[in-house]
Amino acid sequence: MKKIINTVFAVLAISIVGCESIFPSQTSISEANQNYSLDDETKTVASSETASLDGLGNNLAHPNWGSVNEPLLRISPASYTDGISSPSGTSRPSARTVSNVFSASPEEGILNDRDFTAFVYAWGQFLDHDIDLTETASPTESFPVVVSTGDEWFDPSNIGTMTIPLSRSKYDPLTGTSAENPREQINSITAFVDGSQIYGVDTIRAAALREFTGGRMKVSEGNLLPFNTNGLPNANDAHRVADTELFLAGDVRANENPELIALQTLFVREHNRIAAEAAQQNPNWTDEQLYQYARSIVIAELQKITYDEFLPAILGTNALPAYQGYQADVNPNIATEFSTAAFRLGHSMLGEDIEFLDNDMNETREAMLLRDAFFNSTVVTETDIDPLLKYLASDNAQEIDTIVVDDVRNFLFGTPGHGGFDLASLNIQRGRDHGIADYNTVRVAYGLPRITSFEQITSDKTVQTSLAATYGSVDNIDLWIGGLAEDHLFNSSVGTTFTAILVDQFTRLRDGDRFWYENSLSANLIQNIQNTSLTDIIRRNTKLTKLQENVFFYDETTTVIVDAPPALTITSQQNGQQGNSQQNGRRPSQASLNACISLVEYAACSFIGRNQNIINGSCQVVQGSHLACVHEGGLNRP
Repeated sequence: MKKIINTVFAVLAISIVGCESIFPSQTSISEANQNYSLDDETKTVASSETASLDGLGNNLAHPNWGSVNEPLLRISPASYTDGISSPSGTSRPSARTVSNVFSASPEEGILNDRDFTAFVYAWGQFLDHDIDLTETASPTESFPVVVSTGDEWFDPSNIGTMTIPLSRSKYDPLTGTSAENPREQINSITAFVDGSQIYGVDTIRAAALREFTGGRMKVSEGNLLPFNTNGLPNANDAHRVADTELFLAGDVRANENPELIALQTLFVREHNRIAAEAAQQNPNWTDEQLYQYARSIVIAELQKITYDEFLPAILGTNALPAYQGYQADVNPNIATEFSTAAFRLGHSMLGEDIEFLDNDMNETREAMLLRDAFFNSTVVTETDIDPLLKYLASDNAQEIDTIVVDDVRNFLFGTPGHGGFDLASLNIQRGRDHGIADYNTVRVAYGLPRITSFEQITSDKTVQTSLAATYGSVDNIDLWIGGLAEDHLFNSSVGTTFTAILVDQFTRLRDGDRFWYENSLSANLIQNIQNTSLTDIIRRNTKLTKLQENVFFYDETTTVIVDAPPALTITSQQNGQQGNSQQNGRRPSQASLNACISLVEYAACSFIGRNQNIINGSCQVVQGSHLACVHEGGLNRP
C-alpha cells in the first residue's frame, strides 16, 4: 500500500503542475499497410515467454498480482455502516433521488468542450472490459435502489413501493469477518491491459475463439466475430435476440452495444492480419507461435493506444510519469475507487443515439437510439463495422460531468418497470455496496487536501446549491457524484480527485506489468508499435480511408487524411515538452482563427468555446500557416 500511495504523490506533482512531458511526440499517420518487420531480433518473440491468459506468474515474487479472481484494492478506508459489510450511505438520500438531482439531462445534452469524439467513451468501455469485471454474489444479496413516490419514470402511478433492482457484488469469502477485515469485492478477470476482452482469461474460452490453423482466430461470414453457438457464458441483459445470435469474444459483455462489437471485431481482424503476415514471412512457425506472436503485438497496440492516445484525450498530455521500466514491487490490482467510481466517468460521455456513416459522412442507415442498441448484435451483421467506426471518429462525445442521457438513466436495457434501469443510480448504489468512503475521505487517501466548502468542488453555483441541499456536508458526498462535479483541471476533462485515481491506477497497471510492451518486445517492434495509431489499425482492417490522424479528436475544421503518408521517424522531445503546432494532428477551430484575424503573432486573444466559455490565449502560427488563438495549454483545449 505504501508503494501505491507514494506513486500517487509523485504523479500528482507532475499531473497538476504539468512540468514534464511523458508521451512520445505525435507523428504523422503511419502507412496503412505497414508490416511488422520480422528480423532476427523480432523472431525471438515467437519463442519467448508470453503472458498467461489468467495473469498468473506475471510477477514472479507475487504470482497472483494482477491475475483473475483477485480482491479489489482499497486505497481509502472501508466505510461500511457496520464497519464490516453492510452498505454505506444510509444517511444519504436514495441513489435515484441523487440521480434525479444531478444527472437528468437537458434535451440537447452538453457536448464536451475539448472536441473529443465518441471514440473516447467507446475505447473506455473496450478497455474497461479488459481490466475489470465484478460479478454478482452467489447466493444473491438484494440491494435495490429505492424510488421516490411519484417518480416521473419509475413510479408515475404513485404506487410508492417501486425500486430499481440491484444485487450486491461477488466478494472474497475470507473477508467481511470483522472491522479489521472488511468485505472486499473480487475482480473476475486480469487487471493487466492484456487483451483479455479479445482472447479470454481461461483456456476453454480462448480455445473456442481459435481456428488452430495459422495462428488465426475464428470469424463468421463477413469477417465478423464468431457466434456463440456452443453456449459459453455471455451477457444478454436486454434479451432482444436469442443467445445463439450473440457474438463470442474474450469478454462476456462483448455484445453490450454495436460500437463495442465493432471494436471487438476490429482487433480480431488485426490479430488475423498480423498472423497471416507472420506466416508468410516465416512458414516454419507453428500455429501456437503465430497465435502468440500476433497476440503479443495486439496487446502492445492496445497498450500504446491507451497510454498515448486515449488517456491524453481525457487527462491531457502531462498526466502520467515517464515509464522507467518494470517495477516488481508495484501491485497492478484494480482499486475499487477506480472501477466502482472514477472509471465510470464514461457513462457521462454517452450520446442518445448511434449513427451509421460512410467514408464521406453520408448516413448508410437510419440512426438508432442508444436505448434500442443494447445487446442488439443483428445491426452489426447488417451494416458491418465501418459505419460504426466512422461515426465514432466523427461525433463529439458529451461533457464529463454529473449529467447522463435519458437512454441510460431511464431506459437502460428496457423501459422503466419492464427491465429498465438508471445507470447513474446503479453507479451510486454500487459504490455504497462496496463500502466506498465518502468523496472527501477518498481525496485524503489519495494525498489530496480535504475540501471544506462546496465552492471548492465546483464553480457552478447551481451544482454547489444542489450538493449542499442533497448531502448537507462536504464529508457525506458519494464519490462518483463528487468526482464528476469537480471543475476540470487545466487542459483536461476531469477534476483533481478523478485525475489522482486514474493516474494511480494506470501507472500501476503499466509499471507492474512484466510483459509491458516496452519491457518485453524488441527495439524494432517497439518503434513500430509507437508509430501505430488507432487510425492505422482501422485503415488496415476496414474500407475506411477518410479519417483524421487522431480519431479521439474532431471538430468541423479537422483535417481528414484521405491517403496516409509514409511513417515518419519519431522526433525527440525538447525539454520534455511537445510543441503545440501539431498537437492531436488537428487544425484550429474556426472561432480561434477568427479571434486572430486582425491581430499579430503573440498578441493576446480570446474566443467563445463550444459551451459558451471564454477561452483566453495568444495568437500563434499553427499547422504551418494558420494564425490562431491558442490556449496556454495547447491548441484550443481549455
